[in-house]
Amino acid sequence: MEKTLIFFLLLNFLSSVLGCKVSSIYVFGDSIFDAGNNHYNKYCAAQADFPPYGSTFFHRPTGRFTNGRTVVDFLSQFLGLPLQKPFLEAQLDIINGTLKNYPSNGINFASAGSGVLSTTNKDLNVTSLQTQLQQFKSLIEQNHLDKKVVKQSLFFLESGSNDAFNYFSPFDAPTLSPDAYVQEMLKQVGNFVDQIYELGARKIALFSLGPVGCVPARALLPGAPTDKCNGKMNKMVKNFNMGLENLVKAIPSKYPGAIAVYGAVYKTVQLFRANPSQYAGFNDVTNACCGYGTLGGMVQCGKEGYTICPKPDRNLFWDYFHPSERTYKLISKALWSGGRTSIRPINLKTLANITLSEQQYS
Repeated sequence: MEKTLIFFLLLNFLSSVLGCKVSSIYVFGDSIFDAGNNHYNKYCAAQADFPPYGSTFFHRPTGRFTNGRTVVDFLSQFLGLPLQKPFLEAQLDIINGTLKNYPSNGINFASAGSGVLSTTNKDLNVTSLQTQLQQFKSLIEQNHLDKKVVKQSLFFLESGSNDAFNYFSPFDAPTLSPDAYVQEMLKQVGNFVDQIYELGARKIALFSLGPVGCVPARALLPGAPTDKCNGKMNKMVKNFNMGLENLVKAIPSKYPGAIAVYGAVYKTVQLFRANPSQYAGFNDVTNACCGYGTLGGMVQCGKEGYTICPKPDRNLFWDYFHPSERTYKLISKALWSGGRTSIRPINLKTLANITLSEQQYS
């Protein structure tokens, strides 16, 4: 244990003096990461391609489910990389001839509304995690991506919030117990890691779910508390996060040459909620800045009847499900250079600066 700790402390030191070794990021997940894929899917009902989404930074809607940049956008900027294009946008550019090759800085496959389970929000025509993986696989198999670059790239996954929220939805009665449901979710994450490793992933970051039971949209669920977080939902989320971290711990021994980190987003967000003014400078960690009704959680931002707060950066939540850009920025900083309470065993800055050996390429 002591030798392992010394090893990671040395890696942290080296990351501060060496140049970054990452030139691309491949992104998978849901609306927390979606950079606009759903916008390019004309059959998808889960959209954020209308005002006032994107109003703070881009000054126009981009398909991101927040008022500005997401965690992936900030991390790309920390790495000095251009923001990753949504896969469906890049694919369309290739077809139209406006792009000759797929971008060298990585690709974002995330689709808002999707989950780790292939059936989650299927009726909304979201792109499931399994399909996202197939999209990436097709690029590898068709030699659209440089395999050596892929093996030095970062791979991000954040997914599961929609699965957890939907479990408590009155529209779909669950057929599994909460524990069995979480195990099925973790099984799908394990399958995902299996496959991206086979396709060349060696630097893998799995991000925990945030406190889904605290999102303003809980007001939509019959009988859910609005004066406090939904404890049953957060319990499911914490059980999933615990299993996710165990999966991360097993990766180095199960997948030779791979290095994985666990981003403890739940813990970070709960710190903001517990002491908002001192820790993060928030005025409101309960209500959506943009929305309507109880907690601002009854109407999606931008839909008929919505209202918007004057200072979005003072709210933890931008809309009924999603954090504000400022929240994402603070989370990103914790993931990039934070200590073990935020991300472990090493932070993303350290992971990005590790040079993999030729043996790890195989």
